[in-house]
Amino acid sequence: MQLHMRVLNALEGVVIALDAIRANKARAALTILGVAVGVFVVVVISAAIHGINASVAKDFESAGPTTFFVSRFPISFEACDGSGETCRWLRNPPLTLDDARAMSRLESARAVGARLDMTRPVKYRDRTLSGTNVIGFTPNWTIIDGAGDISPGRSFTQGEATAGARVAVISTTAAENLFGESDPLDKMIDISGQQFKVIGVYQYEASFLAGGDRPRIIVPIETARRTLNAPMWSIGIVVVPRAGVPRDVAIDDVTALMRARHALRPSVESNFAIITQDQLFDTYNKIFGMFFLVMIALSAVGLIVGGVGVVAIMMISVTERTREIGVRKALGATRGTILWQFLVEAVTLTGIGAIIGLIAGAGTAFLIKSVSPIAASVPPAAVVAALLASAFTGILFGMLPAMRAAGLDPVVALRYE
Repeated sequence: MQLHMRVLNALEGVVIALDAIRANKARAALTILGVAVGVFVVVVISAAIHGINASVAKDFESAGPTTFFVSRFPISFEACDGSGETCRWLRNPPLTLDDARAMSRLESARAVGARLDMTRPVKYRDRTLSGTNVIGFTPNWTIIDGAGDISPGRSFTQGEATAGARVAVISTTAAENLFGESDPLDKMIDISGQQFKVIGVYQYEASFLAGGDRPRIIVPIETARRTLNAPMWSIGIVVVPRAGVPRDVAIDDVTALMRARHALRPSVESNFAIITQDQLFDTYNKIFGMFFLVMIALSAVGLIVGGVGVVAIMMISVTERTREIGVRKALGATRGTILWQFLVEAVTLTGIGAIIGLIAGAGTAFLIKSVSPIAASVPPAAVVAALLASAFTGILFGMLPAMRAAGLDPVVALRYE
């Protein structure tokens, strides 16, 4: 019986809250808007981070859990003003193709590849792709990249790579932008004023870390050096350990080799960096941890605005309904009943804002997924958190006016004009 009365009181509180919204549209809109903005921010950023996490995890999985990278520059969050004092890694010597060849001879290494990235204009007849990502790779790039297949066509051979042949493998996006529906194989494209023959189409899934579904052109790294004046100081080396060899063993072998090649004494710090996927993931988590804090701050501001609106509209509601409260108390309504009714009204106000924020956030997440490489999706936990936050806001900020209503003296309330 008591539960039944609670349900009826809750429904009555919802109806009264809807009437209050109609009667005080401006004040109610401020309350709903504040909560909606807070929930919207939570939902959109949660959806984006959820999608980015899935994309990053997929990228790491495709590269292989034991794969690691040798770089001239370490991952660092230290302040750097461009001087050798604060940016000691600027003095590190660049990696070379000879370094990669030496690593490939290690027994612990299955595959070692060198890569460098550059931006160049690419043309075919009257079609131009400005600022295209052109990647110089060693011939074994299909083993170490692990992100797609070549179809139709083929990759370049060791002989073509050594000779610096002007051949290119283009991504599906580049093929569509340059050739439309026509077959791109064996056609000549212009890369930074040099003619290259298309020998393959690279089928790869766009990802957040790879920069999305943008055109990419892959050429032999030796051709990039000779023909495209590629910045060889930016070479990075990828190492895939042999099956059954622990990653740390392969890292020790590469470290010993590179220190010997750089003639470093035991007391001297390494002038190159070994970067593991664990380090990359930790760096990623630090960066997006800051985004999470920003999300909390922005959503908190929206909820506080909504909470202030709850206090204002509910205080006015208590004042306007003082005689009604007095009548209800005279007829036997308890303090708990009045308190419950007004809290239900407050939660209804914030709940409407939460629903609007959820709908707008889900729509924005769908839009992000449609126009960007971020596979944004709203996690169920974000929906639950948004609803709980809105309910908590309603209860927290609605408590003061609810207690004021519950504490009214029925005799004084009945005399109120």
